[in-house]
Amino acid sequence: MINKFLSKPKRLFFVVFWTTLTFSVYPQILSPHDHNIWLLPTLIVMTFTISISHFVSDFLLPKALKKGSIKSFLLFALFFIILLSILLATCFTLFPYFLSSSNLFVQDALLNPRDLFFNQLYKTIPSAMAIITTTCGIRFYEEHHRIEKINTKLKQEHLEAQIKLLQDQINPHLMFNVLNHIYTLMQNDVELASTVLLKFSDILRYQLYECNHKMVLLYREIQYLKDLVAIEQIRWGDELDVNCKWNMTNQKLVIAPLLLVPLIENAFKHVSRLPHTKGYIIINCTESNNTLHLYIENSNSIKYKLPKKEGGIGENNIKERLLMQYPDMHTLQIEHTDDKHIVELTIQLKEEVCP
Repeated sequence: MINKFLSKPKRLFFVVFWTTLTFSVYPQILSPHDHNIWLLPTLIVMTFTISISHFVSDFLLPKALKKGSIKSFLLFALFFIILLSILLATCFTLFPYFLSSSNLFVQDALLNPRDLFFNQLYKTIPSAMAIITTTCGIRFYEEHHRIEKINTKLKQEHLEAQIKLLQDQINPHLMFNVLNHIYTLMQNDVELASTVLLKFSDILRYQLYECNHKMVLLYREIQYLKDLVAIEQIRWGDELDVNCKWNMTNQKLVIAPLLLVPLIENAFKHVSRLPHTKGYIIINCTESNNTLHLYIENSNSIKYKLPKKEGGIGENNIKERLLMQYPDMHTLQIEHTDDKHIVELTIQLKEEVCP
């Protein structure tokens, strides 16, 4: 069970640590007349020390961290420090007394076994505390690192789930809108409805086969937006002036899929609908020095403004996605007046990473 948790660097550390400690203990208790007879007592001392230390660090400590009961662990650790001190003091008292014909330390020879035991106990408490504290410190660092890795993974999974949720909100919303456009056109102009249907098939193909990736090529996302704008232009006809400018220079740049769709949709959704007045939409989407610049302006009127529906998808969606996917790599400015609505967005993009 212990080996399961020991990484190679940690295993190497403990091999060196326990070996060094063994050679430190052995000279303290061996007999000057016979070195070999003291090998067994040294192994007994080290067995007690290693067993208790790893029981506290590899069993009690992870269990306490998992349950959050650090106070209880400290009490148990104190108990085992005292227990190890008593065992070590007993060993250091009994082995010289029964196995050695002469004592190594003169001051110990002047003490009876009882006084020698308490003298050794006083000496071993700091050592026991240092040993158990060292093993627990290494284990705590390992557990803390493991918990941090788990938390980082959970945060990443949660972030990806949030992004997927926001992206999924867009897909059905677009599908319903485009299908409604096609249905309306089929009542009046079948040929035009066929043209829209072809563009819709390109949109659907893009969403099904490319938008499942974390990143898509920028020029493919822009082509997707062009198809959407084209469908909206067909829908509005002469009632709306749409002026678009698209300029992409780097074909290797990637962007989060469907990120810009809510802004394009909002422009067409909230453009002014005044009687006998032609609304307008301006879309300037350019890229330079790996930075995407998007400027959207649409006419607006509060006089005939449609009531806002609950549960709408738009600016909040893109704000959340930008914060999650492009932190400190974007700027978004939204200006809303009585006669127009302006959105300016810049995003620093990266090139596609080749495998």
